[in-house]
Amino acid sequence: MNEALDPRKEQVRRQFGQHAAGYVTSANHAAGVDLAYMAANAPVCPDARLLDVATGAGHVANAFAPLVGQVTACDLTPEMLDTAKQFIAANGRTNVEFVAADAEHLPFPAEAYDIVTCRIAAHHFTDVPAFASEAHRVLKRGGSLLLIDNVAPERDGLDWFYNDIEKQRDPSHVRAWKKSEWIRMLETAGFAVEAMIRFPKTFVFADWCRRAGVPETERISLEMKLLRAPADVQRHFAVEIDDAERLLSFSGESVYVHAVKS
Repeated sequence: MNEALDPRKEQVRRQFGQHAAGYVTSANHAAGVDLAYMAANAPVCPDARLLDVATGAGHVANAFAPLVGQVTACDLTPEMLDTAKQFIAANGRTNVEFVAADAEHLPFPAEAYDIVTCRIAAHHFTDVPAFASEAHRVLKRGGSLLLIDNVAPERDGLDWFYNDIEKQRDPSHVRAWKKSEWIRMLETAGFAVEAMIRFPKTFVFADWCRRAGVPETERISLEMKLLRAPADVQRHFAVEIDDAERLLSFSGESVYVHAVKS
């Protein structure tokens, strides 16, 4: 596969291959109102075919398996696919297939799926417009792309700060996009954006670092960066500290987008 030659994609593989098991129990990935909202509001039917792109530990594929006829769960990282297989099999799902695939070069025929999902993954994609184009290609006309991802604030300074700390925490992070950028990219790819719902997110600092395997020196650097940020930045990201003035958490946001292939 050509993507194996791309060092950015290899970095994603290494990062998630090393920490795959931690994503099964990660609170922000395993549950949350965003996942429940996605499953409850999806245009599903018993014979629908669904493609879950960058399935990770398989939480979306697992949630949708009882609602549709067939699920294809794909991911760039073999270790994540193995983790997803074990997790979904343990839940008794039998209508899920697993395929190693790059989100930007999907190995599936045109108009093969009724629904494409992608949750908390696109900020690792090196070419989001290519992903949007591929999702559009594999969907049937009138099919739905259901996307959830962390997003950056519209203000450039806050956008830079958020993406900077995410990149320092996880070098495989490429970019959390602004809501306005998502609308532009999806409409450019040929989608009509039907809905966009915002979900506040709290990042517990210790867990946020642990899940990505952040070394102690980088953890300290990140903590200082947040604690010493200007007051307006701390206020926007709701930085919380304990009585010893150590960082407890900060806040961000994700969005759920329902886009339809027109």
